[in-house]
Formats: sequence, structure tokens, C-alpha cells
Amino acid sequence: MKLQDQVALVTGAGGGIGTAIATTLARMGAHIAINDLNPEAAERLSAEVKALGAQTLVNTASVADFEAMGAFVDGTLDHFGRLDILVNNAGITRDALLVRMKEEQWDLVLQVHLKGAFCCTRAAARPMMKQRSGRIINIASVSGLMGNPGQANYSAAKGGIIALTKTTAKELAGRGITCNAVAPGLIQTPMTDALSEEAREALLGLIPLGEIGLPQDVANVVAFLASPEARYITGQVLNVDGGMVM
Repeated sequence: MKLQDQVALVTGAGGGIGTAIATTLARMGAHIAINDLNPEAAERLSAEVKALGAQTLVNTASVADFEAMGAFVDGTLDHFGRLDILVNNAGITRDALLVRMKEEQWDLVLQVHLKGAFCCTRAAARPMMKQRSGRIINIASVSGLMGNPGQANYSAAKGGIIALTKTTAKELAGRGITCNAVAPGLIQTPMTDALSEEAREALLGLIPLGEIGLPQDVANVVAFLASPEARYITGQVLNVDGGMVM
């Protein structure tokens, strides 16, 4: 139990990668502050985490709401007495070719991914600085490294998260806080389930290992970065992509 009685706040935790991350950290001994816009998904995860022996706190506000995320972090501190790990996982897609992309599609994706990561990181940084310890882990994407047709908004947001990761790592390292990013490739989630068979096959052709990844593959890397074994790693982007961006 490498994270015994530590507290992890996971955004977008109600499904896919977020659920795998939350349950994996709980199995390692952490208590979980759960954020997800879907109340049913959040409560379902809360029950699952409690069954693993961990305590939970549920929040259903938007990660792009600056005041709400500040209040959620404060509530986490009041409830658990500490905050050790932040996983910025919340995300959405609104795909369209650049020349057809609407302003609201651009704005919404940037708000949720990039502003959301900023809001949560800023709120969590102060208590972590007081503790002189903490782990901040941002879920980026290979799209933020290589771009992806039809995802100008998503790619830009994930590229921004990578830059935010490196700046956060530099600013907070002196207080014993690490900040790293995990960049998934093609992972089996409801988001990728929506791809056409043709699109899926084209993406699989870019993966040297020749298979789609699982949410647990991402969760395992997050768990490592949250653990004491990763104490000397910061400002890095770890690709979980089967070699796609080799």
C-alpha cells in the first residue's frame, strides 16, 4: 500500500481512464476526492472506491469554474485534512475540421481541458506548498505532441497542458512538489468507441505494438508517478501509446 492514507483528487473520474485511475489509487491505500459532471457516475464510482476500503468525497462542478474548484479543494482539506495527489483528467471532445470548427467548439474544449487543469492546479498548489510535498499529474495526449486532423481544439488544449506541466514543475519543485504529464494514445474508452471502424484501423496501423491500449495501462503509469518511487521525476511527459509517437 504505497499511498496509505494519502488523499488524491481526480477530475473526470466517473468513467474510462478516470475511473481506472481512481480505483487504482484507492487499491494503493489512497482516499479519493471524486470530481465528475455526471452525478450518477460519480456516486457509482464512490461506492466502488468505498468497497475497496477507501473514503471518498464527491463533487460535480465544472473544472473550468475557478471558484468551484477552489471550494472543492478547500472541502477536500476540511474533509480529509490534507491533499497529496492531484490528477487533472477531465476532458471532452468536439471534433471538426479546422475550417468547419465553430467558435463554441474551440472555446469549450479549451475551457474544460486547459483552463480546468489551471483552476485545479492553482487551487491545489497552496496546500501542497504548505505540506512541502505533492504530486500533480496531468492527462495529456499524443495529439498534443503530434497533432491530429479534426482535433485542432483538442490538440491545442493538450499541447497547452504539456507546457503547463513543465512550468508548474519548475515553479513548484523547490517545495517538494512534482508535476508530470501522461500522454495516452489510442485507449479503449467510450470516446474511442465512437470512432468508425475505418478510423480505428487507420490508427491501429500507426501503433507498432498493434493493439489498442486499456484505461488500466494509463492508470498504472499515473500510480507510479504518484508513488514514492517517482520522487526524482518531474516535468516529464510519459507516452502510453504502444509506440505511436516513438
